[in-house]
Amino acid sequence: MCGIVGIVSTKEVSSRIVNSLRKLEYRGYDSAGIATIVEGNINEVKREGRVDFLEKDILKLNLKGDIGIGHVRWATHGKPSKINAHPHSSDQVSVVHNGIIENSTILKKLLEKKGYIFKSQTDTEVIAHLVTDYLKKNSLKSTIIKVLKKLHGSFALGIIFKDRNDLIIGARRGSPLAVGYGPNENYLGSDSYALKSMTNKISYLDDGEFCIIKKDQIEFFEAHGVKINKKVLNLSKEDTYYEKGDYKYFMEKEIDEQPSTLNDCINEYIDKHNNQINLYNFPWKMNLFKSIVLIGCGTAYHSCLVAKYWIEQNTSLDVSIDIASEFRYRKVRFKNDCLYVFVSQSGETADTYAALELCKKNKMKTCAVVNVVESSIAREADLVLPIYCGQEIGVASTKAFLGQMLVLYILSIKISFDQKFINKHEYQSKIKNLLLLSNSAKKTLKLDHKILNIGKVFAHAKGCMFLGRGYSFPIALEGALKLKELAYVHAEGYPAGEMKHGPLALIEEGMPVVVIAPRDDHYKKTMSNMQEVIARGAKVLLITTKSKDEITSENIWEIIEVDQLNNELIPFLITIPLQKLAFYSALEKGYDIDKPRNLAKSVTVE
Repeated sequence: MCGIVGIVSTKEVSSRIVNSLRKLEYRGYDSAGIATIVEGNINEVKREGRVDFLEKDILKLNLKGDIGIGHVRWATHGKPSKINAHPHSSDQVSVVHNGIIENSTILKKLLEKKGYIFKSQTDTEVIAHLVTDYLKKNSLKSTIIKVLKKLHGSFALGIIFKDRNDLIIGARRGSPLAVGYGPNENYLGSDSYALKSMTNKISYLDDGEFCIIKKDQIEFFEAHGVKINKKVLNLSKEDTYYEKGDYKYFMEKEIDEQPSTLNDCINEYIDKHNNQINLYNFPWKMNLFKSIVLIGCGTAYHSCLVAKYWIEQNTSLDVSIDIASEFRYRKVRFKNDCLYVFVSQSGETADTYAALELCKKNKMKTCAVVNVVESSIAREADLVLPIYCGQEIGVASTKAFLGQMLVLYILSIKISFDQKFINKHEYQSKIKNLLLLSNSAKKTLKLDHKILNIGKVFAHAKGCMFLGRGYSFPIALEGALKLKELAYVHAEGYPAGEMKHGPLALIEEGMPVVVIAPRDDHYKKTMSNMQEVIARGAKVLLITTKSKDEITSENIWEIIEVDQLNNELIPFLITIPLQKLAFYSALEKGYDIDKPRNLAKSVTVE
């Protein structure tokens, strides 16, 4: 969600800023822009739409400059347009901004009274004029300190100055910001991925900090202007060149990578020789915990829902789940014998990070389940459990969802065994079943040809439903979410037993309904619920597990069968056809599958 790039160098920077902005396209955006300083002038180029359009404008103008900032915007204040795109400039400064300035309306009125004229509908333009105003009577450093105190809300900022063609200011509160080190040049970025093509040496700003970046020097300061030192991290470059290969869409590739990413994650946590789970650097004794709270947003929240079933099934721990955006606005009763687990693909999800901060302030035990080990959530939590999925570019999460579930399942087994809820035989049996998962996922992908035609029906539906019980209910929610995200079809996930308590009124002739009914303890009940919707004219797609027993129900439109594994592992397999269903529905409608409208990969505002 929004992305920042800045470069201070001895050579021209515009082409490299554009290339780095492309690295940030996965975050989701609606416009892009760049500003450089040349001969004491701010040169600004902005464009609604893709970075490719911006690049064409830059080439036409032959934009020069050895210092510059760039931005991809996801609209919050003001509709997507050229005038609302970043950077926002006054006659003295140019600013790029991720986040939301909550008191921008008040500040704007005060600045207008002083004669400042606003061109855009954004909250960001306030920052440009506020900095300009303070510079009249203050030094650069004093200006930044005073401006940051005036701003309420969240921000990551990159600021350049007409009269200072040697530096960029970076500042952070709430939204992530990284600084990169290079030979005769240095960098600013909203995440390390944008900078990896130029450097693998990174420092991260913490909340309230700001920095002054020059081509040969970087200085860091805390909120009051006291100079501080920052740790320099050496990042792996393994994900730098993640490309589509022979695939047209990243999402398609990421779905097909799931067998290998599941296997990679299992190899990281399972000692196959001793048939046991290794959670390295686990800082507490397992018998310390009496309860566990799982916190996430969107797809990550759905992984928490599945994990609730696993933990309740295998332990006697009290398990609760929370949508991160609600957690810190409730009166939370913190418990010392509770483990708080925060799940996020990017590790930068603003709501989840805010919930983590609240737990840390109350001295709770915290664990991060993330895909990006350099992220804010990973750095803040007491324990990090990576999902080892590699770079995920498609905005709608696929392989990261399976990775999140896998790590949470492994954690649930480990707690269960260490707290003696299951014996050694049961523990090792579960691990052996886990080792079969990757191969079964690979076989599930071969159902692709069948789902292609089914997707065409869902693509043109007015609305549809996804039904399941037990472990299958959260997967029904996730399946509905994927169809909404990619094909823009109204879809709802429900517990199958809830249909008769209201939602059944929505069923009409020809409405497509996905019924998830693996042959588990809920199978017969779910099949009865399926007949309720068939009787009212629904077109049912049944997703179940293979069995010697025939499916005796009549009038089922289509059936998809996946391998019959241990019931606890079925959520992994039934997820894959639903991902493919959403993909082919969006493909049928000709939509931009990797970049759905209005959505962002990394949600860095509340």
